[in-house]
Amino acid sequence: MAHAHNKASGARSAAINEGLANVLFDVWLVSRATTALIDTAVQASGLDADEFAIYSVLASTDGITPTELARWMAAPTTTVSSYVKRFERRGHVRRTSNPADGRSHVVTLTAAGRQAHAAAGELFSPVLDEATQLLGTDVDETHVRLQALHDIVATMSTRDSDSSQG
Repeated sequence: MAHAHNKASGARSAAINEGLANVLFDVWLVSRATTALIDTAVQASGLDADEFAIYSVLASTDGITPTELARWMAAPTTTVSSYVKRFERRGHVRRTSNPADGRSHVVTLTAAGRQAHAAAGELFSPVLDEATQLLGTDVDETHVRLQALHDIVATMSTRDSDSSQG
């Protein structure tokens, strides 16, 4: 089944100016398409794709600082702060003092937040199952390569951020 999708993506790639055909542009295209797909899938839960991803991170921890969440999201802390405030207004997260330093705080999902995440997860699951099925035997290798690319991009971003501030 994966071969049929390769043919379709080849047709899309042929329509794109050759100067845009590169791995980072392709990842951007996949990211946009994936966000739209997940937005549609989880819409009935009241979350969007980005919120579902953030709730997923929060659900996998006992709490995370906004700085750690910003690092995970590759987003400014102001963006994380906006998300956290929105989630607090919904009653989906709570902030507590960070026991490690007492100065910062830790964000955790509330019971209502876990319930919203679970509802979105039920809607997301069939989409993930289908994507996994369509990737077939390539799924594990795709995952490993995407993780490697993420590490490369994160390293480059950190290096570029450090050099622009120094």
